[in-house]
Amino acid sequence: MVKILNRIKSPQDLQSLSLEELQELAGEIRETMCQLLGTRSAHFASNLGVVELTLALHTVFDFSRDRLIWDTGHQVYPHKMITGRFDRFHTIRTKGGLMGYPNPAESPYDLFMTGHAGCSISTAVGLKCGDDLVRPEEHRHVVAVIGDGAFPSGIVSEAMNHAGWLKKPLIVVLNDNRMSICQRVGGIAEYLDRLRMAPLYSGIKNEVYNLLSKVPLVGTSMERLLDQLRDAIKAGMLGGMLFEELGFRYIGPVDGHNIAQLQKYLRMVKQFPGPVLLHVLTEKGRGFPPAERDPRTFHAPAPFHRINGTEVAFKSNGSSVTFTEVARNAILEQMRKNKRVVVITAAMCQGNMLEPVRDEFPDRYFDVGICESHAVGFAAGLAKAGVRPIVDIYSTFLQRAYDQLFQEVSLQNLPVVFMMDRAGVVGADGPTHHGVFDFAYFRPFPNVTVMAPGDAADLPAMLEFALSHDGPVAIRYPKAKAEKVPRTFAPVTLGKAERIRDGADGTIICCGALLPACVAAAEQLAQEGLNFGVINARFVKPLDTETILSAIEESPVVITVEEGVLQGGFGSAVLEAANDAGLNTSHIKRLGIPDRFVEHAERGEQLADLGLDVEGIAQACRQAAERRCHRRAFS
Repeated sequence: MVKILNRIKSPQDLQSLSLEELQELAGEIRETMCQLLGTRSAHFASNLGVVELTLALHTVFDFSRDRLIWDTGHQVYPHKMITGRFDRFHTIRTKGGLMGYPNPAESPYDLFMTGHAGCSISTAVGLKCGDDLVRPEEHRHVVAVIGDGAFPSGIVSEAMNHAGWLKKPLIVVLNDNRMSICQRVGGIAEYLDRLRMAPLYSGIKNEVYNLLSKVPLVGTSMERLLDQLRDAIKAGMLGGMLFEELGFRYIGPVDGHNIAQLQKYLRMVKQFPGPVLLHVLTEKGRGFPPAERDPRTFHAPAPFHRINGTEVAFKSNGSSVTFTEVARNAILEQMRKNKRVVVITAAMCQGNMLEPVRDEFPDRYFDVGICESHAVGFAAGLAKAGVRPIVDIYSTFLQRAYDQLFQEVSLQNLPVVFMMDRAGVVGADGPTHHGVFDFAYFRPFPNVTVMAPGDAADLPAMLEFALSHDGPVAIRYPKAKAEKVPRTFAPVTLGKAERIRDGADGTIICCGALLPACVAAAEQLAQEGLNFGVINARFVKPLDTETILSAIEESPVVITVEEGVLQGGFGSAVLEAANDAGLNTSHIKRLGIPDRFVEHAERGEQLADLGLDVEGIAQACRQAAERRCHRRAFS
């Protein structure tokens, strides 16, 4: 039962709470999150780790006028609870409910809809410069909260380089919990580990000055000695001067679960005239023993029952094999067959289920951290050296490496294989995570082959083809159950589609994992007396113009189906090919993602709303067939 949380209608209500009441409130927030996980999957361990930090931020700053940016954004559940949304918190990540990430449409306390890592400092610098230009008479504090997993992202270095040069007041809170989703990797991680072991540093120059006040040195000699001593202490005790050399005042490390200490140092950094980095140490999963022991599993766990204070039992979500598992098994098979095959991921070992690959082939598994641009450039170098790299990255995150896809891979025509997980709509994660742009962003590049498996049988065959192909190949697949369509399996051949069934009344041409739904729709229509054929396109580029243009010429109705944006996607490729061939296209209907962002909901709800479930596809076929009949009747 909550006693304090339900009284918090805005952050202003926190100001009257004592320290003891704030600590009690922290417990109520954690209990509320535990109750949520009894009903649905949600980001969990990361939110448990920022409860005290969230309360300290909102008691020290007034974010009704000051600025707060949450990097990545999946850790904003406590923030939502105390910014007037507790009464709706039970709806989070459900259709029509609160979003699991910051959402400006929900609250003025959410400034950006953030779902990708690393961008908070850039937007914070922009906010600070913009506020100074538009409202120079006001002084708004700007705070960016960024995790240690996101900190190595290239855009972070770019932003800090700029901020340090501008020398404007800016507060970066580095939330260091020693984790990304999995264990963090890289040189920055090791540097932060050294800082974790060091005593708190908060402006040692004044302390040394007081200590040496009786030393008989004056003027510039004293100043020079103090500067040298300060630098020497920092270099020896803190592992270097990375942040201060970039122009940031470094404060920390500070206990991220001590509200009073956090308040003290947040008040201190408010006074600094230039950019400052406050290094806060937190524990992912804090306050819930199972999550403390295993923060990786509890990053976004399945719903669970609490057995007692220290154990949980996860609710079963069925035993269906997913496309991610099929992809992982196919990667393992290819790595066992060919020693030149390696896999690269960007801090998504768990999401891509690559733990068996990492454990069996540690020398051929590369986790580069949240650095997608580097991942693709790195893969290009490997390919140039004769290695066959597989870049296993979510579709929505691969967009971050667009220039490298162009310059380092496509332009060089290097044999890099891109395995794009989470293609299409992804359910409760919502618009920041839908992988709906990949067909459109890969299609313009020369040399690139773009593929989409129609079912579980297609995916391993496509990977085997891709690793034998002399050029870049992109394969995309959803976060979904991997069904198999009954048929005599046709081998995967460059640019060749697969006919699943013929039909005199029309043809459904499917590109991707909605193939089972298309087959089911055709079977449903057959029971109604409409005979629709189904083609498994397999390739977006090169398009099987022979098979597809024949269907356009011969079929009264053609329905293209894709789980991607219609602008520039598979259906567009079909229309372009038909236009180039001088064919009539008035009988072609395209199904896909319209020109809008798809809100969070269950994946099945999203597909139904988009007309991409079995009934939606069947209804599109019926309507197209009816229109065709009407046109013929009046011709």
